[in-house]
Amino acid sequence: MAGRLDGKVALISGGASGIGAAHARVFAAEGARVVIGDIQEAKGQEVAADVNTNGGESVFVRLDVTDENDWQNAVHEAVARFGKLTTLINNAGVYWPGGVEEETRDKWQKMIEINQTGVWLGMKTALPALRESGNAAIVNISSLYGLIGSPGSIAYHASKGAVRLMSKAAALEYVRQGIRVNSIHPGQIDTPILAGLTPEQDAQIKEVTPMGRLGRPEEIAYGSLYLCSDEASYTTGTELVIDGGWFAQ
Repeated sequence: MAGRLDGKVALISGGASGIGAAHARVFAAEGARVVIGDIQEAKGQEVAADVNTNGGESVFVRLDVTDENDWQNAVHEAVARFGKLTTLINNAGVYWPGGVEEETRDKWQKMIEINQTGVWLGMKTALPALRESGNAAIVNISSLYGLIGSPGSIAYHASKGAVRLMSKAAALEYVRQGIRVNSIHPGQIDTPILAGLTPEQDAQIKEVTPMGRLGRPEEIAYGSLYLCSDEASYTTGTELVIDGGWFAQ
């Protein structure tokens, strides 16, 4: 069923590694032209080159999601290079542990600025071009931790919970303007964010995940593939949980 994104132009934040890079490769394989945005310039250029080598069309742009000018440049690059923008994947994010008393104000603000404000800036900046396309989709990558609580990650829960409700609010605001907005809530995925896990922590995560393993980045990208394709033309304002069964417990 190749070509599910034929004619689409996607801007992917945090596209240089992990879930974002998987989106770039999966989307390009399904016919989308891809703009990879990230602060990791060398890695982002490598992903774009890999996409192009494998028959896709991709370009890298430097994108700090907390910088409105960077967002404007990224949207401009998409339209200038590919003629339009139909798809936005707000994927860039950070994580570190910190409980209610342990978290600091500076680190709290940084987490919110990247994970939450960055999503808003992405939507705000891309919406005029998305609206002009007449058939657009936004997927905001939240987290399982945007749906459930856990001890010791207060700022992350705050930011990812906000992304869930921001997605619903935007979905209702733009539902009659040809723009669909949904969120995806990954469980524990094998990405650089988890690179620092100890063997004990890795084993603990697998123990509490019903499938008994970490998810793969492309498994999240395939969820977005559906939500951004015309197959999901009646789907907006909802959340897709991809977590190996964790949320079902």
